[in-house]
Amino acid sequence: MDFFPKTKSIKLLVRTKLWLQIVIGMMAGIGLGLAISPRGLSWVSPSTAEIIAGWVALPGYVFLALIQMIMVGLIFSSIVLGIASCGSGDQLKRLGIRTVPYFLWTTTIAVIMGIVLAKAIQPGEYISDSLVENASAISSEQQSTLPSEQITSQSPVSFPQRLANLIPSNPLRAALEQSMLQIVIFSIFIGIALLSITTHKAKPLLDLATSLQEIAMKVVSWAMMIAPLAVFGLLTEITGKMGFDALVGMGGYVGTVILGLLCLMCIYLGLVYFIAGISPAKFLKNVRSLQLLAFSTSSSAAVMPLSIETATKTFSVETSTANFVIPIGATINMDGTAIYQIIAAIFLAQVYGIELSLASLILLSVTTIGASIGSPSAPGVGIVVLATILAGIGVPVSGIALLIGVDRILDMSRTVVNVTGDITACLVLDKLLSWKGFSFRSATQ
Repeated sequence: MDFFPKTKSIKLLVRTKLWLQIVIGMMAGIGLGLAISPRGLSWVSPSTAEIIAGWVALPGYVFLALIQMIMVGLIFSSIVLGIASCGSGDQLKRLGIRTVPYFLWTTTIAVIMGIVLAKAIQPGEYISDSLVENASAISSEQQSTLPSEQITSQSPVSFPQRLANLIPSNPLRAALEQSMLQIVIFSIFIGIALLSITTHKAKPLLDLATSLQEIAMKVVSWAMMIAPLAVFGLLTEITGKMGFDALVGMGGYVGTVILGLLCLMCIYLGLVYFIAGISPAKFLKNVRSLQLLAFSTSSSAAVMPLSIETATKTFSVETSTANFVIPIGATINMDGTAIYQIIAAIFLAQVYGIELSLASLILLSVTTIGASIGSPSAPGVGIVVLATILAGIGVPVSGIALLIGVDRILDMSRTVVNVTGDITACLVLDKLLSWKGFSFRSATQ
């Protein structure tokens, strides 16, 4: 007689459900991080806490390294195969002329929403003078949370030059520097070129792209085996550095950004319901593993393989649509990043008493949309990109020091929105292309 059926059922659920394993890893990581943090319970000395966090985070670093190792190949192969599967340039045009405007439309909505929330809540009014004075101290303590690039003002580059620079003059250099936007542009050119030549001449490269995608997905499957441990380790390290007091005094700013992200999420749920015909509850249930992994890794590129799998297998999106939309979306569809950057810029302007005119807000909006589109999909980059935005409105770049302590948790949150936006885009565009008047789907089958 089995006296513990519930215990066995729970073990089976944990063993078979990735999302539940990730939730357990998140909770355990936050708990251990707070326990060892000098700003938390301080169960151990700061030096010991640093050593523990470093070793515990090792699976997380291995996970991210495995994903980054195959990211360039996966993006290249997915876009090339997605374009090639369109069958003709006319069908590709039908998909392309809907994808880019859709991304620009949702990003613009995110920016407008951020301006409204920041102006209505006025989060900069809740910051004490002492917190502003101690910003440099906060910055020196948290420098390890920033990417290796320095936050410095760069010489201005004209808009035509920026457009020209999108085309990689050296694709190998773009790959080495992991300039994802340039890699996407290069992949699009190659995919279009393959559509323009005869089938037997295109076949060798298409076979190579297919093999490259299969290899990349296999490596991803290996990485996913340690995903719960990776989540546990990364959150232990992050929470150990943040502690309890990272959010104190920044509650207004953090709350405004989180509220903006939630509003954006509601817009996605509305699009999925009214256009794709999927209930919000069902949609959220099917993407929870993806969202939890995105929250833990803070990288939409890292979860791109799982995004493609979720779109094609869970939601039955056309493979050609998913392979085209998601890699591009992981690079330019950064609605969560856009709403964060606009709120952060207005917040710092309020802190320093800088009044933004209507012209300044328009300039800020255009700059934010452009910056979010070009943001690399890697952890912590958003705050570096923010420095270039602040320079355009006269806000001291040193004000970023105020944001460093809470940026990691916001980075994780906006990544969830970015990834959810990519899945939403797949569902919306796939449905639009299947409506009467669009022959894309029938032509490719």
